[in-house]
Amino acid sequence: MERLQKVIAARGYCSRRKAEELIVQGRAKVNNIVVTTLGTKVGKDDQIYIDSKLLIDKNNEKVYLMLNKPRNCVSTMHDPQHRKTVLNYVKGVPQRIYPVGRLDYDTSGLLLLTNDGEFTNIITHPSHIINKTYYVLVSGCLAKHQLHQLATVVEIEPGIVTSSAQAKLVKYQEDKDVSILLLTIHEGRKHQVKKMIQTVGHEVLKLKRIAIGFLELDEALKPGEWCFLKPKEIKRFFGIASQLKTK
Repeated sequence: MERLQKVIAARGYCSRRKAEELIVQGRAKVNNIVVTTLGTKVGKDDQIYIDSKLLIDKNNEKVYLMLNKPRNCVSTMHDPQHRKTVLNYVKGVPQRIYPVGRLDYDTSGLLLLTNDGEFTNIITHPSHIINKTYYVLVSGCLAKHQLHQLATVVEIEPGIVTSSAQAKLVKYQEDKDVSILLLTIHEGRKHQVKKMIQTVGHEVLKLKRIAIGFLELDEALKPGEWCFLKPKEIKRFFGIASQLKTK
């Protein structure tokens, strides 16, 4: 339970001081009952009106968006080193959102943000097996046996092996001695792609995530730009989770 004037201010209608004035003037209602006593406490299920207008708690509205994360920013809400965070690029969203999983500081591409914990769990929990696909710029030329190793099992740390993946050589640029690799994994271990590539004797030069499950990065989005997910996309992710529960 919180004081009425605080809740009015939190919902973005006006300042707390102005809210107190509105209450004293008899312009505030709780569940259609006029409230004029400062300090009156309300719960999250109470309906609050100002001049007969219902105040919507926007923080409880679920939002889902796609960001084309630029390189050189962190996938956290705050950074003790004062580096740019992904939230620096998301303006005009009143809800308190957070990244769904993480991309490394120097990794770009598709990052989802939301305020829905259930949706986050669908994307990030290992049991749901939601694939993540990356374009990887790799030093040197990967041999067939190295691609096979990436696709089967890689011990990225002592005793820690990856699950099966998909690895496809898109192109080898002989003049630059670099390879472009399409790599799909469903785990999300820290620095996993970089460690996988290092294990087979190469180095990741650039890394970009281009898809999460069926959802592909909207290439119309420039680095740092974002858009809301479509309702059918959100519904499809929840549908995937629902199917897994019935198995």
